[in-house]
Amino acid sequence: MARDTEINQRKKDHINLAFQSQVLESDSRFYYEPALAGHPSPDTKHPVQLGRQAMDYPMWISSMTGGATIANEININLAKVAAKFRLGMGLGSCRVILNDDNYLADFAIRKYIQDQPLYANLGIAQIEELIHDNQLGKINELINKTDANGLIIHINPLQEWLQPAGDRYYQSPLDNIKRVLDFLDHPIIVKEVGQGFGPESILELLKLPLTALDYGALGGTNFSKVELLRHENPRLDALSKTVYLGHSANEMTSMISSIHKNNATDLKTGTIIVSGGISSYLDGYYQIQKLPLNAMYGQASAFLKYAQLGYEPLEQFVQGQIEGLQLAHQFLKVK
Repeated sequence: MARDTEINQRKKDHINLAFQSQVLESDSRFYYEPALAGHPSPDTKHPVQLGRQAMDYPMWISSMTGGATIANEININLAKVAAKFRLGMGLGSCRVILNDDNYLADFAIRKYIQDQPLYANLGIAQIEELIHDNQLGKINELINKTDANGLIIHINPLQEWLQPAGDRYYQSPLDNIKRVLDFLDHPIIVKEVGQGFGPESILELLKLPLTALDYGALGGTNFSKVELLRHENPRLDALSKTVYLGHSANEMTSMISSIHKNNATDLKTGTIIVSGGISSYLDGYYQIQKLPLNAMYGQASAFLKYAQLGYEPLEQFVQGQIEGLQLAHQFLKVK
């Protein structure tokens, strides 16, 4: 009886909503193939490797926050959801705990993320300073006190240039990353912070034995623009067009495909994290399918939005993304 009532209501809803439910545009990136498979099993996984660690789904929680009033709760929620769905996560910049532990609690989330990948994070300016001061050992200390699996190095020259009192560095990031690779016995990920990498930078970075290259592409949170929004200043007004410099995820995926085709034997980095403008599982699935390397997609602002609301909304959001990925693998072919 209850089943009949539910069906009857559903049919009424279909009639009442039919004229509001017309979709006049299609996502032209995919062929939709509904005749070739049934629904995916709810427990279907799409595992991916990050170095020696396994994740159940190709979703990376990109670096966000630490050292702010609400950072602790946000990071705990993110760590819990990463543990539940067996995802990986990057911490926000750990500069604030490099020399003291006042904000260590914001980053000490290993017990919540359990055995899933967790990476500490430092800017290339801090790396150069540590090299100059012969203090690279502090990176080991940072990884140990956050109980992280490795280190993310973010390259952000435009953000630093626009930031009042921003850091300056004068050596090639590539050379400094090589120094860290020689010194550090931990996995290293290199990323940008919202403007991506051009083809020459990509090629040289992929030649290094990195655990992953993270796009940080144009189209997502752009930290150069964040700095412009934080301050009103005639100098910054003059530099405002800087925020349009960079490369989108689509551009970078095309670059990597070309680089892999022409230089495959020279490449030592085998994993790509596609981030920057990834607004949904469809964006992530598309990029992963187009790439010739092991890949996952990363998001920051989408996770942050729900992590601030509490754990339950965040869990529901991630569950929806996983279901979307399951459906995509079952019914979508990339053109």
